[in-house]
Amino acid sequence: MFFRFILLVVSSMSFLRSVSSCEESCTDKPVFTPSRLVVRIGDPTFASCSVCQHDCINNLYKLESPVGLTTTNGTTISWTVNRLTEWHASPICYYTIRKTNDQCCTTLPVTVYQPPVNVSISFVGPTGPMREGQQCTLQCTVEDVAPVENLTVTFYRGRTALSQQSNISNTEKKPVTDIFSLNITLSKEDDGVQYWCEAKLELGPDGPQRPPVVTSQNITTTVLYGPQLVELPHLDPNIVVKGGRLELSCSAVGNPSPSYTWTLPPESTSTSNSSILTINSATFADEGNYTCSVSNGIGNVTVQFDVAVRGLELTSTRLPPTTTPATTTRSTTPATTTRSTTPATTTRSTTPATTTRSTTPATTTRSTTPATTTRSTTPTTNTTSTRANVLNCSTSSFLLHRFIMCFMLLFSALV
Repeated sequence: MFFRFILLVVSSMSFLRSVSSCEESCTDKPVFTPSRLVVRIGDPTFASCSVCQHDCINNLYKLESPVGLTTTNGTTISWTVNRLTEWHASPICYYTIRKTNDQCCTTLPVTVYQPPVNVSISFVGPTGPMREGQQCTLQCTVEDVAPVENLTVTFYRGRTALSQQSNISNTEKKPVTDIFSLNITLSKEDDGVQYWCEAKLELGPDGPQRPPVVTSQNITTTVLYGPQLVELPHLDPNIVVKGGRLELSCSAVGNPSPSYTWTLPPESTSTSNSSILTINSATFADEGNYTCSVSNGIGNVTVQFDVAVRGLELTSTRLPPTTTPATTTRSTTPATTTRSTTPATTTRSTTPATTTRSTTPATTTRSTTPATTTRSTTPTTNTTSTRANVLNCSTSSFLLHRFIMCFMLLFSALV
C-alpha cells in the first residue's frame, strides 16, 4: 500500500515537471475531440487527442492525466475513464521538440458536476406568528452541489418567480453547501401563499440537454392582519319605507376571523352579532344612527350608518284614479201623428123628418220610434243617477204625448 502511494506521488511530480513550461499558443498545437467534457461524478467518459499535423513527428508526445487510461495510435492518443471519481481530471496533450526542448500543449476542460443532494427553504428571524407589514427572510439551503459557480437559485411565491441568485465568485470544484437569502415584507395577500425555491445547474451547451434541477418543499405562510372591509359603505342615508325590509352590511376579512358588534338607536329592538343586520319590518323606532364595530385582536374598524324611515314609499308615485265621464246619447224620433178627418157631410132632403148624417171617424196614425239611449261608462264611474234622470224624462214625455192624442180624438168626435 505504501509502495502504491509512493508511485502515485512520483507520477504526479513527473506530470507536473513534464508540463511545467507548456506553450499553448503554438501554431501546430494538439487538438482534443470533443473540445470540452461535462461529466457527472461516477460516470464514464472518453476523449481523443490529435497531437499535431507535422511538428511532433519524430519528437516526444504524450497525454497525461491523474485518472484514466491512454492508448496511442500514430499521432492520435485516446483517453478513457470507466468511472470518473476525481473532481480535477482535465488531461493535457503535448509534444516536445527535441532540438529546442520547447513544449506545445492543450488542456481538455472537464467539468465534473454533482446535482444538489438536498434543497430546503425556511423562514429565519423572529419566531412566532407573522403579521402584516413584518419583514422576514426566506432562506434556501442547497446541500452538496458541484461546481457551485454553475448553480442558479430561484425563489418562488406560488408560480411567480421573485428572485434569481448565483455565486459565481466561488470557484470550488468539489461539492459544497451554499445558502441563499431573500428579504420580503409580508402583506395580507401572503396569508396562505406557498413559497419554495429551485436549484439548477447551468452547465452550458456541452452539459445535459435538461439541466439538473432540484426543488425544495413548499412552506405555507400564515399572516395575521386586522379587519379590512370587503366593501366601503356609502355616505348617503339609508332610506327605508315603514314596514319595508332594512339590511345593513359591514362584512370584513381578517386573520383571525373578526367578530361584529352592533350599536342601534335606543328605541330599536333589533339585535345582531354577524356582519349583516336585518330588520324585516322597519318602524319609526328603527330610525337613527347604527354603528358596526369589527375587531379580531390584531386591529379594529368601525362603520356608521344613518337610517331614515319614511311613511310613504319613495320609489313609486301613485296617481289618483282616472274617471271617464259617462256619455249618454239619446236619439228619439219625434212621434209622428197623421190625422185624416173627412169632414162630416150633411145632406138635407126635402123629405121631412129625414136627416142623413154620415161621418167618417177621424183616423189617427201614430208612429213613434222608441227613444234609443247609448250609455258608455268606465268601470269606476257610478251612473245610477244619470240613468234615473233619463228614465224620468222619457216617462214624462210619453205621458204628455198620450194626453194630447186623447184630447184631439175627443175634439174630433165632437165636431
